[in-house]
Amino acid sequence: MLLTLFYTLLLTCSTAAAMTLPKRIDVHSHFLPPFYRSALAGNGHSHPDGMPAIPSWSIDAHLSMMKTANVSKSILSISSPGTHIVVGNSTLGRHLTRECNAYAANMKKDDPERFGFWASLPLPDVELALQEIDVASSEGADGFGLMTNYHGTYVGSPALDTIFDRLNELGATVFIHPTKPCIKQGDGVNAQTIDATPFGEQYPVPIFEFFFDTARAVVNLFGSGTVDRCPNVTFIIPHSGGALPPLLTRFIQFSSVVPGGRVLDANKVREQLDKQFYFDLAGFVFDGESGGHGQLRALVEGFEISHERLLYGSDFPFTQTEFVEMFAERMKDGLEHLFSEGQRDAIYEGNAKRLLAGERDK
Repeated sequence: MLLTLFYTLLLTCSTAAAMTLPKRIDVHSHFLPPFYRSALAGNGHSHPDGMPAIPSWSIDAHLSMMKTANVSKSILSISSPGTHIVVGNSTLGRHLTRECNAYAANMKKDDPERFGFWASLPLPDVELALQEIDVASSEGADGFGLMTNYHGTYVGSPALDTIFDRLNELGATVFIHPTKPCIKQGDGVNAQTIDATPFGEQYPVPIFEFFFDTARAVVNLFGSGTVDRCPNVTFIIPHSGGALPPLLTRFIQFSSVVPGGRVLDANKVREQLDKQFYFDLAGFVFDGESGGHGQLRALVEGFEISHERLLYGSDFPFTQTEFVEMFAERMKDGLEHLFSEGQRDAIYEGNAKRLLAGERDK
C-alpha cells in the first residue's frame, strides 16, 4: 500500500512538473531499436564517438521523457554514427538503414500524433540512397536525417550532388546531425578513412568535435554551391549552429579575398539563412545562470537569427531524461529573458508545426 502511494505521489509530482514547462515539439530526438544497438555493438561501436556506452532506449522510455518535458511530438532520427556503420560495407548499410526507417515509419503509423521521423540514408552509397529516398518518402518520412560526413564524404561534396538534387525536387527538410570528423583517402575499393580527431581519445567526440564538424558541413554546403543549387531544401542545423556562427563572416568574406574559389555574396547567404535554415536548441544553449546568457544569445543577438528560425530539441536518449528536464527548465528561464511570449510559443511549437506542415518561406 505504501509503495503504491509512493509511486502515485511520484507520478503526480512528475506530471505537475511537466505542466510547468511549455508544450513543445522535439525535432532532435533519437531512437535506438534493439537490432540497431546490436549492429553497433557487433561492429566496433560499443562506445559510439568515445561515449561511455550505447544509451538504452525504448518506446516506453521515450514516452516517459516526453511526458516529463511536456513534449507533444517527437521527430525521431538515428544519431551518430548513422546507419552506414562499416566503411565499404554497403550491404550492411542498406539493410540497417531500411530496418531503422521501417521501424520509425511503423511508430509514426501507430501513433502519428506523437511521432514523426527523419529518415536515414545509406550514404556514401548514392544509388542505394536514391532508392531509400523514394521508399522512405512513400512510408511518410517527414524529411531526412543526414550525418555531417559519411566516412569522410561531407555533405556538399560533389559526390552527393545527385542526392541533394533529388531532395531539392522533393522540397525536402534535411536535418543535419554531427558525427566524428573524418578524412577520406583514395577512391573505390582502395578508399580509406582516417579519423580527424587530433586529441584522440582524450575527449569524447561530442564535446566539441561535433560542433566543429557541424560548421564544416554547413560551410561546405554554401561553399560548394549546394545551397544555391537547392533552394527548395530546408536545413535544420543542430545545437544552435555548433561552431558555425563565429565563422559566418569569415568564410563569406574570405571567399572574395582568395582567388580561384567560389565567391559568396553576403546578402544572398543572409537571405538563404533566413529562408532555408533552422537551428535547434539541443544541448547547452544556456549557461547555468539565470538571465539567458550563453550560446543561444550569441547566435540570435550576434548574428540576428530570428526566433522564427529556432526549434526545440531534447537529444534524448543521449541526453537522459533527468537532464532533458534540467535543460528544459534552464531553457524556460533563458527564453523568457530573450523573447516575448508569442515568440517563445513559436520556438516551442509554432515553427515546427509550420515546418512539418510543409509551409515554406517565400
